[in-house]
Amino acid sequence: MKQVCVLGNGQLGRMLRQAGEPLGIAVWPVGLEADPEAVPFHQSVITAEIERWPETALTRELARHPAFVNRDVFPIIADRLTQKSLFDKLDLPTAPWQLLADASEWPGVFARLGELAIVKRRTGGYDGRGQWRLRAGETDELPQDCYGECIVEQGINFSGEVSLVGARAHDGSTVFYPLTHNLHQEGILRVSVAFPQTDARQQAQAENMLTAIMTELDYVGVMAMECFITPAGLLINELAPRVHNSGHWTQNGASISQFELHLRGVTDLPLPPPVVNSPSVMINLIGTDLNYDWLKLPLVHLHWYDKEVRPGRKVGHLNLNDSDTDRLHATLEALTTLLPAEYASGIVWAQNRLK
Repeated sequence: MKQVCVLGNGQLGRMLRQAGEPLGIAVWPVGLEADPEAVPFHQSVITAEIERWPETALTRELARHPAFVNRDVFPIIADRLTQKSLFDKLDLPTAPWQLLADASEWPGVFARLGELAIVKRRTGGYDGRGQWRLRAGETDELPQDCYGECIVEQGINFSGEVSLVGARAHDGSTVFYPLTHNLHQEGILRVSVAFPQTDARQQAQAENMLTAIMTELDYVGVMAMECFITPAGLLINELAPRVHNSGHWTQNGASISQFELHLRGVTDLPLPPPVVNSPSVMINLIGTDLNYDWLKLPLVHLHWYDKEVRPGRKVGHLNLNDSDTDRLHATLEALTTLLPAEYASGIVWAQNRLK
């Protein structure tokens, strides 16, 4: 039996473990503070569900382990400075940007990047945290400790957001899912919609860009790339060197889920292209109590993370997929009455995407 040790024991590690069971792969998600003696990493392939981690007894051990797949890639992608520099090195389109080293740079920033600046911490920060949208009269709102520790990007006027989830094998071959359309609210992914057929030009551009990145890094396994849709084409926003929230629909909407695909990649199992036959919708459950009435709707698949419910916290997701878009539309309408009011706008967005 193959064994995989996952650094991090959140919901992504949990779903990797679930995906490993039918394959005969024992997956061990482990917390950062775990006792190294209690973790079977010596006989395991090692992967991670997080981009960066503090130094602990366990992470020191893993950092020396030759079977830690992508070990040297994580620091590059976890720091937005080196991530953006990678895009520039590969001549891939992204929002104009620069390191924000000192408050005295602001006049030059606005002269170069325009009237809206998006400031992001170089490391950490997710679901809208560690980010600021600033105009010329608002720069005092930025904490002083951000200087030198943030990049600043040009605010992009985009018509939509998409992500590409793909995987690369040890032999360098790559496979991809169709582009996923995403709705973010307050920096948090709320809803994703995916179709078997996508815009061919966007799909080809995205696949070429992600292939170039994974090849340059000699990356193995699943990687996700978030992009803005603009009149000139796709602009890369950010990368995730792991399975990704916007790929959760693949659990029920593809022949191979992103979690299984990642395990196949890192353990050097066959990596055929996943087959997608019908549209899918994924709804993130954020700070919402478990409600089994959702399961009265036959298209609904519930994935609950068994986490304490807190405001703003991802505690699960709902997957829906069907070849009949009218039936999907009607199921979403029925879900509106079973979810809190703040879900309504995201459901309407998904219904409009399905038209």
